[in-house]
Amino acid sequence: MIRCLGVRSGTEATSRHRDGRRRRRAVPRRLHGEWHPSPQRPDPLALLAEADTGRLPGLVALKMYRMAASPFGFFRGAAAVMAWDLAASPACGLCCQICGDAHVRNFGAYAAPDGHLVFDLNDFDETIVGPWEWDLKRFATSLVLAGREAGAGDALARDAVRALVRSYREVLFRLGDLGALDLLRVEIRSLDRADVLQPVLAKAERVTNALAAARLTVRRGGRLRFHDRPPILHHVSARLAAAVRASLADYRDTLAPDRQLALDAYRPVDVAFKVVGTGSVGTRDFVVLLLGRRGEPLLLQVKEAVPSCYARYLPDVPPCGHQGRRVAEGQHRMQSATDPLLGWTRVHDRDFLVRQLADHKASLEPSDLRGDALVRYAVVCGEILAKSHARTGDAAAIAGYCGSSDRLDRALARFAAAYADQTEQDHLRLRAAIRAGRVRASSEFRLRRERLHAGG
Repeated sequence: MIRCLGVRSGTEATSRHRDGRRRRRAVPRRLHGEWHPSPQRPDPLALLAEADTGRLPGLVALKMYRMAASPFGFFRGAAAVMAWDLAASPACGLCCQICGDAHVRNFGAYAAPDGHLVFDLNDFDETIVGPWEWDLKRFATSLVLAGREAGAGDALARDAVRALVRSYREVLFRLGDLGALDLLRVEIRSLDRADVLQPVLAKAERVTNALAAARLTVRRGGRLRFHDRPPILHHVSARLAAAVRASLADYRDTLAPDRQLALDAYRPVDVAFKVVGTGSVGTRDFVVLLLGRRGEPLLLQVKEAVPSCYARYLPDVPPCGHQGRRVAEGQHRMQSATDPLLGWTRVHDRDFLVRQLADHKASLEPSDLRGDALVRYAVVCGEILAKSHARTGDAAAIAGYCGSSDRLDRALARFAAAYADQTEQDHLRLRAAIRAGRVRASSEFRLRRERLHAGG
């Protein structure tokens, strides 16, 4: 269990730096480099099964199939496994709002309210107030796994992790003297490294509501309706569709008045179920097609929000009354600019997050991170993590703990390589369980065939 200490307000940055440095006595930075699985470590497959309780069983099989594809695929779906491991790892006691699932695919581009493209964290399903080290360690491990998938050697992966941590430390030092309002204005544009972001920015330019609607809908009887492509996209019962539509009234109340006015210009015309991502597969995720006064499309995602996998390990964090609100508020706290239609609602007593499905969202693939692109990408993401943590925690104290030497950089490079090895072992365990029939894994094609045989 981790007990988080709050920000010490009203002190000068130098005093907060000293506070951070003092914490090294109890938790030396070299300890962050150690990874040895605890003798009490649960079976990772049991942790996954526990995390998937309440999800749709057929789609959990699809999640297992996607996780079995590669160690990085396993890592994406195994936040609950790493949460247990991180809770047993050293932490200096300084907390902030964390993403909780920081990895290379959960940074990406999207449109800010004024229309310009932003590159930032873009997935907050696991967000919570917790130790800053957890985000850094999860992202560092993802760099190693993504680098291995892209064919990078471990030496380059170590360089990328060191660059990540160095970037994180240096930005925290620069932000430590800023006031809260100044921190709200900080945006990491990284123009000097824009070339590494070009693939994702170019992709994001094309991801509009109109393009997404063209891909996901068909015109039938003069009306636009979603395609039926089970299990990935399909219509739901009339009763469930009506409940999703009705939930939009409560969702509207979570928006600011000017956003409510924009939403009122659209009317919902169709509802479907849509599978997204890897870690979210098996949750209840809906898409709503709305049309504006001129017939222009707007796609909203109504995504089930379940408790953060870290909550059980953070006894000092107050329980959240609405999981969709937790995600939305965490996103607002950490992002430089946020989807103007981000809100929350309930459907059949379950909590949901609501956001735009296609507001120029795009992310990089591991294959985009070949060669020194992995290192340059790590630098950008280190800056973004530092900005996000500084907005919600004590940047000066965290910077004081991290220090100006490369001691923490080297420690996290060791941890990331060791935990990537652990992830590969856990991935092999999953594949063995699938072969032995202890875990069910099904491809989209197989699930579609089973649905057809069942007459669904």
